[in-house]
Order: sequence, then structure tokens, then C-alpha cells
Amino acid sequence: MPKKPTERLKVTPSSGNVFADIGLPEPEDALARAQLATHIEQAIARRRLTRAKAAALMGIDQRTLSALINMPLDKFSCEQMMRFLIKLGQDIDLRIVPSRRTRGKGLIRVTGSVNESA
Repeated sequence: MPKKPTERLKVTPSSGNVFADIGLPEPEDALARAQLATHIEQAIARRRLTRAKAAALMGIDQRTLSALINMPLDKFSCEQMMRFLIKLGQDIDLRIVPSRRTRGKGLIRVTGSVNESA
């Protein structure tokens, strides 16, 4: 049954990390892995690779590639995914800076785009 127009919906602002918003453990790591997986998928699409060719370049089988693209990503480390990106012809720049957070724990932030030119 539709809500009455006078009823208000409760809106909760996002933290900027959907994984934190839904209460997953280690949400920063989950977000980084999701962003890396997106970059992998974009790199494959940009190069117009078949799944078979992409898997061969990455040194994995098609089943593993499908698992990577279709989630969940908890079976893949950020390091593994960075190695996949390198094998797909992407450069990765790591920059270490002091955390802006007051709680003392830093985070991993994935930036950039496979569509950017160097």
C-alpha cells in the first residue's frame, strides 16, 4: 500500500562507504577491494578483452575471473588485485601519508581511472 503524501521518510546520510553504512567488518578494506575490482573490469572492457584472454593475461582461470567480477571480493586481497591490474597494463602509484583521522588508524583509498591518460 503506498504511503500517504504527508508521511515523511527517514533519511540517513551516507558515510561515503556503503560497506560501513551496512555494518560490515573492515569496511575500508571492502571498499578498496570493490574499487580495485571496478578498475579491473574497466581495464578489461577498455582493452576489449574476452574473459578468456583477460584471465590468461592475469594468470587465472575464467572461473576465478568471474568470481572477481561478480563478487564477493573477500577471497581476493588488495595486493592480488593490484597484481591483476599490472598484468592488464595499468600502473599503480602508492602514496603513503599521515592519517587525517583522529582515531589513529589509517585507511586505503583507491583513486584514478583507467580512462585517464598519463
